[in-house]
Amino acid sequence: MIQKHPREMPVRIIPLGGVEEIGRNMTVIEYGNDIVVIDAGLEFPQEETPGIDYIIPNTKYLEARKHKIRGLIISHGHLDHVGAIPYLIERLGLPPIYTTKLTKAMILKRQEEFPHSRRLHIEEIKSDSMIKLGQLKARFFDITHTIPDAIGTILETPFGNVIYPGDFKIELDVKGKPMHIDQYTKLGKEKNLVLLMESTNAEAPGFSIPEKTVHQNLEKIIAGAKGRVITGTFSSLLERIIEIIKIAERHGRKVVIDGFSMKANVEIAKELGFFKPKKDTIITADRISSYPPEKIVAICTGAQGEENAALMRIANRKHKYIRIQKDDAIILSSSIIPGNERNIQNLKDNLARQGAKIIHYKVADVHASGHAYQEELKLMLKMLRPKFLIPIHGYYFMLKTNADLAESVGISKENIAIPLNNGSIIEVTKEKIHLLKESVPANLVMVDGLGVGDVQEVVMRDRQALAQDGIFVVITIIDSQTGKVRNSPDIISRGFVYLRESQELLRQVRHLIRKTVEDATAKMHPINMDYVKNLLRENIGKFLFQKTKRRPMVLTVLIEV
Repeated sequence: MIQKHPREMPVRIIPLGGVEEIGRNMTVIEYGNDIVVIDAGLEFPQEETPGIDYIIPNTKYLEARKHKIRGLIISHGHLDHVGAIPYLIERLGLPPIYTTKLTKAMILKRQEEFPHSRRLHIEEIKSDSMIKLGQLKARFFDITHTIPDAIGTILETPFGNVIYPGDFKIELDVKGKPMHIDQYTKLGKEKNLVLLMESTNAEAPGFSIPEKTVHQNLEKIIAGAKGRVITGTFSSLLERIIEIIKIAERHGRKVVIDGFSMKANVEIAKELGFFKPKKDTIITADRISSYPPEKIVAICTGAQGEENAALMRIANRKHKYIRIQKDDAIILSSSIIPGNERNIQNLKDNLARQGAKIIHYKVADVHASGHAYQEELKLMLKMLRPKFLIPIHGYYFMLKTNADLAESVGISKENIAIPLNNGSIIEVTKEKIHLLKESVPANLVMVDGLGVGDVQEVVMRDRQALAQDGIFVVITIIDSQTGKVRNSPDIISRGFVYLRESQELLRQVRHLIRKTVEDATAKMHPINMDYVKNLLRENIGKFLFQKTKRRPMVLTVLIEV
């Protein structure tokens, strides 16, 4: 069999996460004997994954080829791009990690939570760095996002550049003109093979709100507030947190930072010189009552209504040091993540009941997305001028919308490959782009406590059943000689019906148990206990559904005497 010359091999691009969800971003770029991985993020659990801490990419494809992995490039420090590193890096053979100064510090800080893990090999890079990764070369460029030190990646292949900007936005100046775009127009003059472009806000028309507008609005609110200003935001929105601290300083206010991850991120930014607050600006929460209300700004985690986060503890009157006062202004400086609507409503209700004035992004521009809107996506395509496009980072409809935008600026449909799901394989040569029919393993890998991947889908189904309809346990003693039921069967119900108020239902269930067991065992010698147990579970399940229209998990325990 004649083997292809390496230069004739296609570039293979495989999203292992981030194309069926928002988060869990991980993309594989493979050429010949070289693999480069970009990002290793996690996703937070959803309603369909109860009891799970995180969901991470499935790396079976990479684990079988870890000898080919030349490096892991990390675009920025948000958990949906770095959060899976502690769980996956050893499975991948501990390849070198390439990232910027701030992201490196954030990775190492989180690694402290995993003291038994092996030491990471992290090489610090800048936007002007170039690194050799087998036959491939990687260069980088600065990206505007909601966290400092974010970078895009240019991977040089024999067919041209594979460009991965990661999460980005394009800011407008006061005249409405795009800023910081010289690097993109310069890059657009190169031989750009394929662009991997995010789709998070592909449905949002126009340009995103400039972060500067948010800063100006926050300053107006803080300057005009009669009492304390308590801001809830993501701990990862580091640029905004830093700006709030600077605003507080300009208006003579002290700053309380409350939330473990937020404190850690601010400390890292201070240590690396990204900002230098005055010595006495930041105070601890236990000192908040030592200052007049008009001299305080608190920046808290929990704007999504997370149960144990700082802002929710304040709302539920469980915070040790902060109680809502009459003139407090609460700024919710974040958007609503789908699925959190009810929690955020509870948060706002509980704060409002205590007399706080609440300002959120729907009534004032106090939050701006870090992800490009439609006009920014189209502008990036026009500037970079790639031959091919692969939309990534979003649900399929978002990817399709992104593809439609690309067609509207002149990229032909044949030059766009939309991944069908995580694990899709896309091959690119200088002539064409092709989505293969086969795919690599991409089923959910769940982190439950310290276990990684040991919670299977059948366990998830059981947890969902328990959460939705509860459990119904029947304990029955059977005479092994006669097959008769001894005594009255014991019944335990959790999350299904309240036993004290369901005596007639229980009476009917006990009658059904006795009839099912004794009919089944009448001519059975010896008694097949597994058969009886399964029959009993099936009959009880049908009966309970007929009576309640609910399907609890039915467990039958048979004891022979």
